[in-house]
Amino acid sequence: MRLRTLPLSLAGVVMGTFLAASYTALDWKVVLLLCLTAISLQILSNLSNELGDALHGTDNADTREGMHYSIMDGTLTVQEMRRLIRWTAVAASVSGFIMIWLAFGSLSDVRSLVFLCLGAMALWAAMHYTLGDNPYGYRGLGDVAVFIFFGLATVLGGFYLCAGKICSWSALLPAVAIGFFSVGVLNVNNIRDMKSDAATRRTVAIRLGEKGARIYQTVLMALGWGAMAAYSIVRPEISWIYIAVLPLYIVHLRGVWTRRGHDLDGMLPLLVISTFVLSLLAGVGFAI
Repeated sequence: MRLRTLPLSLAGVVMGTFLAASYTALDWKVVLLLCLTAISLQILSNLSNELGDALHGTDNADTREGMHYSIMDGTLTVQEMRRLIRWTAVAASVSGFIMIWLAFGSLSDVRSLVFLCLGAMALWAAMHYTLGDNPYGYRGLGDVAVFIFFGLATVLGGFYLCAGKICSWSALLPAVAIGFFSVGVLNVNNIRDMKSDAATRRTVAIRLGEKGARIYQTVLMALGWGAMAAYSIVRPEISWIYIAVLPLYIVHLRGVWTRRGHDLDGMLPLLVISTFVLSLLAGVGFAI
C-alpha cells in the first residue's frame, strides 16, 4: 500500500480543514471521513499503479531502482491484487458518500452532486494512472492530475466541505502550494525510475532528461514556497511558523541534485513528510 506516501494525501486535507477552521467551527465527523476518504483514494492509486506497471511490464526486479512490491515479489497474484483494488474502491466510495451526506445533509443537494462527480473523477484518476489500455501516466499527464487532485481538489474541496463555502479565494494559494509539492513527489519518483520507465512510458522527467527534470524539481519547490509566502502576505494575521520546515526542503533539493538512481529513493519520504509537517505548522499558524 506504500504507506510512506499516505501523509501526502493527508497534507492537503490538513491544509483545507485548518483553513476552514480559521473561519468557522469544524464538524469533526466530516474531518475524520475526509481523512479516511483521502487515505483510501491514495491506497487505491498505489495499488492500481502497482498492478498497471506489472501488467505493462514496467516493474522489473532486474531494473527497478525503487522498492519492490507484492506482485513483483510474488506475495500477491494479479487476481488477488484486482480483488484488493475493488474492495479499496468500495471503501473509498462508502466513506465519500457518508462524508458528503454529513457535510450537506443530503445526497441530492446541488453541492452534494458536484462533490459526487468530483469523487467519481478522483476514483477514475486513482485507478487509471498506469492501469488500463491507455493510462494517462504513461503519456506524461500524471503531473497535471496530481496537481489537480492532491492540491486544488483536496485543499479547496476540504475547505468547502468543512466550511460550507469558500470563505476567501486567497485559499487558492496554499492549494497551489500543496499541488506543486505533490507534483514534486511524483517527479522525484520519475527521476529515480527513468531507466526502468523508458521502455514503456513517457513521463515528464523522461521528456526533460535528468538535468531538466532536476531543474523542474527546483522550480516546483520554489513555486510552492512562493505561493505559501504570497498567502501569508495576503493574510498578514497568519503566522509564518511553517517556515521552520524550509531547511528540510533545502536538504531535499540538495539530495535531488547530488543523488542518482536508487540513492534518490530517500528523497521521496523526505518530501512527503516535509509537506505534511508544513501543512500542520501552517494550520497552527492559521489557528493562532
